[in-house]
Amino acid sequence: MSKKYINFGEMSVSPESVKQLLSSENFGERLRGVNQLRELEPAMAFEMVQPFLTDSNTRVRYAAVSQMDTLGSQDLQSALTVLRSCLFHDSEPDVQAAAADALGALKLREAFEDLKQLYYSTSEWLVKFSIVATLGELGEPQAFELLKEALSDENVLLQTAAIGSLGELGDTRAVPLLVTHATNSDWQVRYRLVQALSLLGGDLAHSTLETLAKDPVEQVAQAAKASL
Repeated sequence: MSKKYINFGEMSVSPESVKQLLSSENFGERLRGVNQLRELEPAMAFEMVQPFLTDSNTRVRYAAVSQMDTLGSQDLQSALTVLRSCLFHDSEPDVQAAAADALGALKLREAFEDLKQLYYSTSEWLVKFSIVATLGELGEPQAFELLKEALSDENVLLQTAAIGSLGELGDTRAVPLLVTHATNSDWQVRYRLVQALSLLGGDLAHSTLETLAKDPVEQVAQAAKASL
């Protein structure tokens, strides 16, 4: 039987206590209320979180949007609509980035063109990073070209995110592009490369993993050996 509230010793979280926090004019209490939605039934929490996706306070909006990666599964079409709005109309990069993350987590492939449009129109690196990082999870094959471009971006964090997403995407055309990073000076890039090549497979990936198994950085070498 599902629970409508959870007791933690003397502390109790119930729909009524959460509603009281959410109705407060104090943003700190609203933030607590949004975070406590995690303790309620998902269907109820999904309904209650909606108004706070456009709250006047950035932290409250961010907390609300961040919960959509799970709560959104209650109504994927509604989630797609509100997350698209956050993606394009929220004034804060953190909130836009959280919306991109949620779209990927929910595997809403219909949002690919929206993510692509924002990637090429925003100047915020955090938003770009979140879009690149979420495209592998999204699983949309059309993302390959965007990820290929991000792979050669001068920002190493974008490169690393692109490597991870290309691995998740599973398109073996990525292997020849990825193996050029086997000698990247940043060991974290090489470590992510090992993870990606392990997912993609094939002779070229295997031979590159054999090389990386001798990497001077232990974390890289161990990960490569484990994948062979």
